[in-house]
Amino acid sequence: MYVYDTIDQQILNERVRQYRGQTARFLAGEMSASEFLPLRLQNGLYIQRLAPMLRVSVPYGMLSSSQLRMLAHISRKYDKGYAHVSTRQNVQFNWPQLEQVPDILAELATVEMHAIQTSGNCIRNVTTDQFAGVAPDEIEDPRPWCEIIRQWSTFHPEFAFLPRKFKIAVCGSELDRAATAFHDIGLELVRGGDGEVDFKVFVGGGLGRTPVIGTLIRERLPREHLLTYLEAILRIYNLHGRRDNKYKARIKILVRAMGAERFRDAVEAEWARLRGGPSTLTEDAIARTRAFFTAPDYERMDTLAEETALRAQVSADPAFATWLQHNVVAHRQPGYAIVNLSLKATGFAPGDITDTQMDALADLADRYSYGEIRTTHEQNVVLADVRKRDLFAVWQRARELAMATPNIGHLTDIICCPGGDYCALANAKSIPVAEAIQRRFDDLDYLYDVGQIDLNISGCMNACGHHHVGNIGILGVDKKGREYYQVSLGGNAGKDASIGEILGPSFTAEEVPAVIETLLETYVELRGDEESFLETFRRVGLSPFKERAYASVN
Repeated sequence: MYVYDTIDQQILNERVRQYRGQTARFLAGEMSASEFLPLRLQNGLYIQRLAPMLRVSVPYGMLSSSQLRMLAHISRKYDKGYAHVSTRQNVQFNWPQLEQVPDILAELATVEMHAIQTSGNCIRNVTTDQFAGVAPDEIEDPRPWCEIIRQWSTFHPEFAFLPRKFKIAVCGSELDRAATAFHDIGLELVRGGDGEVDFKVFVGGGLGRTPVIGTLIRERLPREHLLTYLEAILRIYNLHGRRDNKYKARIKILVRAMGAERFRDAVEAEWARLRGGPSTLTEDAIARTRAFFTAPDYERMDTLAEETALRAQVSADPAFATWLQHNVVAHRQPGYAIVNLSLKATGFAPGDITDTQMDALADLADRYSYGEIRTTHEQNVVLADVRKRDLFAVWQRARELAMATPNIGHLTDIICCPGGDYCALANAKSIPVAEAIQRRFDDLDYLYDVGQIDLNISGCMNACGHHHVGNIGILGVDKKGREYYQVSLGGNAGKDASIGEILGPSFTAEEVPAVIETLLETYVELRGDEESFLETFRRVGLSPFKERAYASVN
């Protein structure tokens, strides 16, 4: 992972001092709330329903063990003993005191962490695949490109006050685990017939009030021109994006208003002026960044002996076998595996992680995964480089920490925003609905029979829980002061992206678990051989699900 040099650290320390002075002036009444607003936002601080919320940047989802221990320390000292993993791979604290935030940022800076540009109308944290660098289906490691974009976009003077927030994702694998189709800019690494790896460029994706699948505007962008092309896109957006209405300010609205072809032509014309300019990447610059993302010193081992020992452990312990099947995935290096640790134990808010869990996870990473941890879009965590001989020991410790629920990719591995329990924007609570569903479907054998299903919950139309792209999506809505929940079906965040179709009128919170059960029963009845929920839905359509769901509550 990228390591700060003295210049990086100096910039970070100066930013902390700057924000400390701004906070002091605000608290002393020398600065109005409206003047302080953009300053706190660009340092990751929101004002939520009950307290401020601080969003800490985790670039492309990578954490060192020392950084995770610092997050644990901050949660104990300044918060309520836990943190929350967001769908953009960041970490959030829900209870910091406004006057203590400069102290938090100062402590974060000691381990090369910050909250810069985690909010506000700027280029946000660049995200990617949580398995980057170790996935067998990878075309090229996307992390160096994420780091190049991060360095280019941080404090970029042209793009500090865009019409609206701006999100970029990079996919480097055959399967898209970064939801690139639903970002303002989605970049897909592709290998051409000449063997060179370049980019497909998608623009104008997003969720929220107007969910849109990104439009392909360039089939093949040579890698050395990545930054100049991004700069051209951002300039067109900055020039023509609406600033009079925040609900129509995202680039997806501009692409629609201009039309994809006209927007593409405007970008290409601007790029013609920038191409070959100072932001053009040299091979030396690319090589320098790649050097920060080299593989660890993997152990050479007798893989046959390792597999034999692992099979013996599987035979001796069915619970371990179940966890291995559902939470552990293949690694590109022989003798190693990728471990998904679940933050979706029933009774805990999805994505929440306690200080005890963070400290213990840092210890696990040091002992078994080269001191590295990754956060995921699904609000879980990953140890990316675990020797197969160590999987049993990792599972045992993870089970003690309530992080070994064997449900990755299944119904109860719910993506869920904090909802009305915390967020001032939410129309309804999300966490209690998630827990009710988890308790209703606590039979793992049933979940395994149903197969993998993405279930996503948002407390409002801002869609922080990505309900639009859940195979089953749940949206909290307000009806005359009462909380109701709208259900959608058929969403998908992968390369065959789709936006869910609304089932019909909304349901009460009490009705939601029974409705989900009816939808699953309908799927099991209608599915073909080896057919997933999404495949069945796309084949039979909405009608049979809708008919059964409303019959079950009437």
